[in-house]
Amino acid sequence: MVPLHIIAVGLNYRTAPVEIREKFAFSDTDLPRALAELKDTKSILECVIVATCNRTEIYAVVDRPQSCTHYITQFMERWFEISKDQFQKHLYMHESDQAIEHLFRVTSGLDSMVIGETQILGQVRDAFLLSQELKATGTFFNTLFKQSVTLAKKAHSETGISNNPVSVSYAAVELGKRIFGSYTNKTVMIIGAGKMSELTVKHLYANGASKVLVVNRTFERAVELAEKFNGIPCTLDQMLERLPEVDIIISSTGASGYVLTKNDIQPYLQKRKSRPLFMMDIAVPRDLDPQISELANVFLYDIDDLENIVDKHLQERKKEAAKIETMIAAEKVAFDQWTKMLGVSPVIQALQAKANHIHEETMDSMLKKLPDLDEREVKVIRKLTKSIVNQVLRDPILRIKEMAGERHGDEALEMFTKLFALEETLERQEQAEQLAQEAQRKAAEAETKRVQDEKVSVLGLKTADALAQS
Repeated sequence: MVPLHIIAVGLNYRTAPVEIREKFAFSDTDLPRALAELKDTKSILECVIVATCNRTEIYAVVDRPQSCTHYITQFMERWFEISKDQFQKHLYMHESDQAIEHLFRVTSGLDSMVIGETQILGQVRDAFLLSQELKATGTFFNTLFKQSVTLAKKAHSETGISNNPVSVSYAAVELGKRIFGSYTNKTVMIIGAGKMSELTVKHLYANGASKVLVVNRTFERAVELAEKFNGIPCTLDQMLERLPEVDIIISSTGASGYVLTKNDIQPYLQKRKSRPLFMMDIAVPRDLDPQISELANVFLYDIDDLENIVDKHLQERKKEAAKIETMIAAEKVAFDQWTKMLGVSPVIQALQAKANHIHEETMDSMLKKLPDLDEREVKVIRKLTKSIVNQVLRDPILRIKEMAGERHGDEALEMFTKLFALEETLERQEQAEQLAQEAQRKAAEAETKRVQDEKVSVLGLKTADALAQS
């Protein structure tokens, strides 16, 4: 059985500035195609892509970790059309226990810019569910990611890490407070109507904001969010017209290009009569053109600036984080034991298969030598001899299960395999499994082709009908 490894390759807010991270953002529409291409990459057996404003990470189950790290780097180079020389220094690579611990820390919010934030939990869960739906995950990741999500939920419910409101959106609102002192009599424009924007609006109203404009490409969504908080919905066309009355702009959309540029804003600055305009860009890729900061009385901050203004609650969260680190250590041990049991199962099955084969051969030989036995006698002998086999196997099976979970479990498993001469049986089992998987793959391809042929056939009939009518 080929040993499998878990690796994590990525970049985040610690290793890469926002101008690098935004180049490696996967759009929701592109993710399925990216996962399919990644899954087809040599030696990658399972994969999940976690893409957020603060990180792009690829998790994979592989058979050769060093070469697969190279293949993943090549995939990123191909997909984003950026030479690896430009981003390789920003990448981190974790293998085995380190990769598993990293995932647990990410999902629990311990690796976030704002420690203990809960939004990443939903993002990791969604990334896993998408991969699972697209058949990009299997035995290892179906277990690991479910365990990771369960751990994060437990961590947030059993510790006080979520008690103090700290998040990227909260930090953005805190920055505004530090600039103005208060949101009273200030007009705030929110660009975007997603989850991050909704959290931002909640924090704004909790801090005294009385007038909030909500701008979104889809006006209905702007109306929906504005109605929740008694705000004012605006279209993108109205956004520039209302710039003169705005004191603060906070932008968080999923746009691939800039929502506002220096040239967009410049014509409206005269109407502001030198009033300062503070702009906070918490999107990745960025929504606001960095050249905006060159304009007089305009102050632009991006998501990396927020790292320096996280409030006093962070120290309390760090205390709670230490409790979660202990929980993570226990979960790592649990997953390690589970993976070792995975290695034991084929060996136990091979031992049982070999014992059953010997038992059947012995029974056949006995029946040839004792042809006068009646049906009842054969049944009794078969049952008793089978019981002897099971009793002989019971203790070795219990012992190998125990030994597999210990420090040198792999060596014990290898010795056990040699002692009972199970190599050929294991090889036959693996070949049978591969044949079954191949048959399943061919059946899925045949079904896909049948559906496609049906669609083509229906389209052909419709075309023929249309031609006949014309």
